[in-house]
Amino acid sequence: MSANTTDAESPVAYQPGSAEYDEHRAGFQLREQHQPARVVAARAACDVVAAVRHAAESWMPIAVQATGHGLADPLAGEGLLVSTRRMDGVDVDPDAGTAWVGAGARWRDVIEAAARYDLAPLSGSMPGVGAVSYTLGGGIGLMARRYGFAADHVTRLELVTVDGSLLTVSEHEEPDLFWALRGGGGSFGIVTGLEMALLPVARLVGGGLMFDLGETPEVVSTWLRWTATMPPEMTSAMTTLEVAERHMAHVQIAYLGSAAEADELVAPLRALKPAYDGLREIPYRRSDTVFSEPDQPHAYVADNVLLRAIDEERLRDAIALSAPGRSVHCIISVRHLGGALSTPPRVPNAVSHREAKYLLCVVSPTTDAASARAMQDDLLAGWSGTALGSSPNFTLGRPDRRAAAELFDAERRDRLLRLARKYDPAGLLRPSFVIA
Repeated sequence: MSANTTDAESPVAYQPGSAEYDEHRAGFQLREQHQPARVVAARAACDVVAAVRHAAESWMPIAVQATGHGLADPLAGEGLLVSTRRMDGVDVDPDAGTAWVGAGARWRDVIEAAARYDLAPLSGSMPGVGAVSYTLGGGIGLMARRYGFAADHVTRLELVTVDGSLLTVSEHEEPDLFWALRGGGGSFGIVTGLEMALLPVARLVGGGLMFDLGETPEVVSTWLRWTATMPPEMTSAMTTLEVAERHMAHVQIAYLGSAAEADELVAPLRALKPAYDGLREIPYRRSDTVFSEPDQPHAYVADNVLLRAIDEERLRDAIALSAPGRSVHCIISVRHLGGALSTPPRVPNAVSHREAKYLLCVVSPTTDAASARAMQDDLLAGWSGTALGSSPNFTLGRPDRRAAAELFDAERRDRLLRLARKYDPAGLLRPSFVIA
């Protein structure tokens, strides 16, 4: 493998000191970045094969990065970083209703390609996130209560294992890996692309209702009661945060149905007279407006807990931490689960804790990781009585094994650990979350 070259037999590799090295190790997470011995900018699966073989022969740690949203355990002065951001192709088969998605493609790439055929992927709330890495962690998206986890709709993957083998993984080929990769993350190799089913969705009713918590504190209890009555076509969340020195609750809604039906369902929330009402019928390609999350790189730490039930008073205590003036700034988000998320797919996968009814997530935009982690630990520990575990997709910047041990139930975790040891016996891979 040659450094800073583009010859036909070797992937492009960059060493510290070059502009390309800094470009390809940079990611969405600004609190810290990978600092590998070298970076490979892969353009195709063959580049990943060559890079992994070289690293394994030299016993080098191996990490992979597309967008860098889930960075948790960065390489520090050693190892090889495989950048897949150039592998961003998306190929839609409208007759089959599927898309082949390259390892570096972002959700916005998949959404745009599918929309040409009035189809949509099970994408998340932020279109800049890498579609493949998101799906490997399970994927709780905008249509989750109606269609389930993104991982449930994967039909085929392409995987480079640590020994440099390029495998096709499906229900009938490498079935153990097919089970593990759909929800079990990147502990088994580097996924260079995957095929996913698309849904016949061209439009939805989506957007947000914004409430001032100082003026309308009852929105918390109203939203909680409201979720208990919603059909699976309604996926929603409530996020509390500081906006212009005001403590606000943003109720985010994605409904698969008509605008008239949505108006009737949302009436109890609108009766509270929101300070802002942005709910409307939109094409799915504008689904980023449902959560309206910041899409510019920044520093942050995030953690979460999956709950079988939610206690309103305890939730109010948690929400108080997102009020203006706190020493550690944080955003509290509660996502309503259930519906199709509770139903296993036809071909079982590694996704755990399907019985959860809510996901409570806390995000701290900060460079002070120690203070943020201590605050998050205290906040989430208070839910031990109803907690089932955590979601891989919302455990960001948390490399500690306490968090990783809660991502899967014991049976799945043991099976995943056996497979990780089989396919990476030397522990060279540095995934965004570990199996432990």
